[in-house]
Amino acid sequence: MSRVLNAFNALMRRDFRRHTLRVPARSLATDDGDGVLRKCVKDSAETVVIGGGCVGVSLAYHLAKAGQKDVVLLEKSELTAGSTWHAAGLTTYYHPGINLKKIHYYSIKLFEQLEAETGQAVGFHQPGSIRIASTPVRVDELKYQMSRTHWHPTPQFLIEPERIQQLFPLLNMNKVLAGLYNPGDGHIDPYSLTMALAAGARMYGAQIYPHTPVTGLTHTADGRWDVQTPHGTIRANRIVNATGFWARELGHMIGFQHPTVPVHHQYVVTATVPEVKALEVELPVIRDLEGSYYLRQERDGLLFGPYESEEKMVLQDSWIRDGVPPGFGKELFESDLDRIMDHVEMAMEMVPVLKNADIINIVSGPITYTPDLLPMIGPHQGARNYWTAIGFGYGIIHSGGVGKFLSDWIMSGEPPYDLIECDPNRYGNWTTVPYVCAKARESYGFNNVVGFPKEERFAGRPTSRVSGVYELLKDKCSMGFHAGWEQPHYFYKPGDDIGYKPSFRRTNWFGPVGRECKLVMEGVGVIDLSPFGKFMVKGEDSHRLLDRLFANTLPKVGQTNISHMLTPRGRVYAEVTVTQTAPGEFLLITGSGSELHDLRWIEREVCDGDYRVSVCNVTDEVGVLGVAGPKSRTVLQKLTDEDMSDAAFRFLQCRSIQLAGVPVRAMRISYTGELGWELYMDMRNVRSVYEALMEAGHDEDIDNFGTYAMNSLRLEKGFRAWGAEMNCDTNPLEAGLDYFIKLNKPADFVGKQALLEIKAQGLRRRLAFLTLNTDDIDPEGNETVWHNGQVVGNTTSGSYSFTARQSLAFAYLPLHLTLEGQQLEVELLGQRHPATVAKEPLVLTEPSRTRQQRKSQTTRDL
Repeated sequence: MSRVLNAFNALMRRDFRRHTLRVPARSLATDDGDGVLRKCVKDSAETVVIGGGCVGVSLAYHLAKAGQKDVVLLEKSELTAGSTWHAAGLTTYYHPGINLKKIHYYSIKLFEQLEAETGQAVGFHQPGSIRIASTPVRVDELKYQMSRTHWHPTPQFLIEPERIQQLFPLLNMNKVLAGLYNPGDGHIDPYSLTMALAAGARMYGAQIYPHTPVTGLTHTADGRWDVQTPHGTIRANRIVNATGFWARELGHMIGFQHPTVPVHHQYVVTATVPEVKALEVELPVIRDLEGSYYLRQERDGLLFGPYESEEKMVLQDSWIRDGVPPGFGKELFESDLDRIMDHVEMAMEMVPVLKNADIINIVSGPITYTPDLLPMIGPHQGARNYWTAIGFGYGIIHSGGVGKFLSDWIMSGEPPYDLIECDPNRYGNWTTVPYVCAKARESYGFNNVVGFPKEERFAGRPTSRVSGVYELLKDKCSMGFHAGWEQPHYFYKPGDDIGYKPSFRRTNWFGPVGRECKLVMEGVGVIDLSPFGKFMVKGEDSHRLLDRLFANTLPKVGQTNISHMLTPRGRVYAEVTVTQTAPGEFLLITGSGSELHDLRWIEREVCDGDYRVSVCNVTDEVGVLGVAGPKSRTVLQKLTDEDMSDAAFRFLQCRSIQLAGVPVRAMRISYTGELGWELYMDMRNVRSVYEALMEAGHDEDIDNFGTYAMNSLRLEKGFRAWGAEMNCDTNPLEAGLDYFIKLNKPADFVGKQALLEIKAQGLRRRLAFLTLNTDDIDPEGNETVWHNGQVVGNTTSGSYSFTARQSLAFAYLPLHLTLEGQQLEVELLGQRHPATVAKEPLVLTEPSRTRQQRKSQTTRDL
């Protein structure tokens, strides 16, 4: 170890810039190699990609390859300047998220054939990779991830220590319990990759202009953009911000404060290690999850990169305040030994040959983080034809897949598959600079923490998005984070085991959630639903607009229904509760996580169709309380003169009432499936209405319930959820949403023609309702479904039904396996649990039970 410390110290005493990774300058077709552009830019383009890192160049390549004419890429200095040139270049099939696996998979397949296509070497090594588990909970994590991978094409295997040592003979195996092995993983030279993509882009007709900074952006009246540069102005049909750690500065030009911040990331390169040189096969990349570092072979030496804790890691937050220093492009930061020594020591323990290795380089460069570590990919709400591809902490492995994803979206008008976790519109005005910095610190430090289901992260909370009852409830419950909002997951009672205690099995929330389900089924409960996205649409063309957007018919005045916005291919873009509050005036309610995602889609249709309407986002101004349970009517009736009886206030009706002296829009609907109302009011009145409800319901033992209970109750009633049972990967017919899709309505709604074709061709799969035999674990969604030893589908969501005392799940299956009584298996933590296709719903909704009771009564009377 002393040799390593001495090498570190000696290196840091020198002029660090002489020891950075050198990337040779190469001349491009548009300059003479001296950094001066020799011709003016063209005056128009279909798409202008701004930023010449691997992501931006990949997009230009894919657009041009797809046949788009007039693709232009602008780079302020040289291609790869920024974060690309100094990246460690890791490539992996693995990602804990379901949708991003597709991005990684495509990237690797592209990298494998790019050299043959372009004639440009890319330096792609594929020795595989192993994620090391050295604690029992880490083994559970690997099993959890395996259960979510079998239904993907990703090659991934859970391997034993003996196999790990065969693949990586230099490991100290004392603590190794298991590994997650991805053959085909490895690393690629970022510079060569980018140059190959650039060669391909030019080959297919794209034009690349280095040394061409964007100096201004002007939005034209027809939705296009004037892109100003020192060498001329380009009129573009759309622009894509792919500027890496300059993303905020470009966003500022058009009034956006993109929530990105540069992070200092360090990695170490050693000289030749004799034990490495002696190997006949390249070592796989290892990721020591407990040590929080990656390590790979670099020629005959090793390359090692840690992720420090949030207390030790460093943000370049001055760039948020002052901007990126002029001329910064292929420079690095000064390294810091103290920050990474803990990880160095753990790496030396795991790979003992490091103790005697000579260090020849330490790279400390900026990479860009968003608050949740995921990039921002897609069209941005609030600026027509402005797209982003920013916030990449792992830009190399994302580059190929993201370029393809965005290209397909731009060319077809809809995303090729669901990737809402990367939607740039998941952030809003609540993402302040202090919040962004706090979350980036946390996310960097969380790179290798255990990825539990129902994960919560607490830095930067609460934001400005708190409802009127937050202060009353915050100490009584476990709060969840939803699009900036704090919303109760479940509530504590005396004697409960409180606090956030994540697990892959049932944990301390299980009992309280059961108690809350019983409350709603037998009594009356109150839930804070203020995070719902809420839009008011009105104007002379409001009917025509919404009839075009929604596949359902529009509700009459004072009525509510569930409607779906579809994509041109007939996929489910959104599920929305639609209420006509007055002639030509509509209240639209969507989930918290899709607020701006849905608003952008609506606003685009307004512009494209030139509809004369106003669309107002009232999410932050309007609070919502849900009241549900068989005693809910009794409680509400105490607070209003309005007749709340079933005859007077029918299911799916909406009306304005006075509740405890406060104006409230009451909607008879409940996502629990029980008798209930949603109460919409000025956010400033939420607390007083909540207190009045709790006082009025004292004799009925009214109490609180949270979103965990609501999810359990909606599942047992067979209610689908957007983002799980339906999204841009599914059509409404296979999702069992036929009731809400009116193919015979006169309006030519978006996706109608595609659905008619799908219906004519017939479905190949369908959503099925499963019951499971489990012990202390329940499905969450995205688990693999097996039949006769073969993978046949995947779950979409799951929970435990406290009413039926049964574990439940929805799953997509081939049609021949969706018949009631079909026996299957669902994989949970490495074990296949028996499952049965059941008739849905397992528990009838309150309206269905009421109709059934009336029918029975009528029969008896006869």
